[in-house]
Amino acid sequence: MNENTIEWLITKGYNPEHLNQRRENGDTALMKATREGIYSMVKELINAGADINIRNNDGNNALWFACFGNHYDLINLLLTANIHINNQNDNGATVLMYAASAGKTQVVQLLLNYHPNLDLKNLDDFKAIDFASNLEVLRILKNATRQNTSR
Repeated sequence: MNENTIEWLITKGYNPEHLNQRRENGDTALMKATREGIYSMVKELINAGADINIRNNDGNNALWFACFGNHYDLINLLLTANIHINNQNDNGATVLMYAASAGKTQVVQLLLNYHPNLDLKNLDDFKAIDFASNLEVLRILKNATRQNTSR
């Protein structure tokens, strides 16, 4: 790791010797850097061996924070590094369900490029399409579902 990464980790209260250390709400340094939208830090932590699939106390992995913050570059980086796109948090929600419910059309479209499971249901038995909060998201998810069933 470079000096900037080590300094950032220490400043944020993380031990550079333990990349998967959990802090507030069980968040790791990777989750913190993702939440803050710091591409270079996220990339450095992945390259240094941080576990990208660790889940925090709510059951979310770092991809949740990338989607929450509309950090498209980080969404691509994490998915290219094989983060679990279908991770379901403690409520059974996936990032696709979250993005659909929040009306994040571009995030939904980006996630669909990585072929998430459209049939997953949350604890209330709802799929991502059931959460579509605007017509554009609904249209995109309907098209994706049609394409998925025709394969």
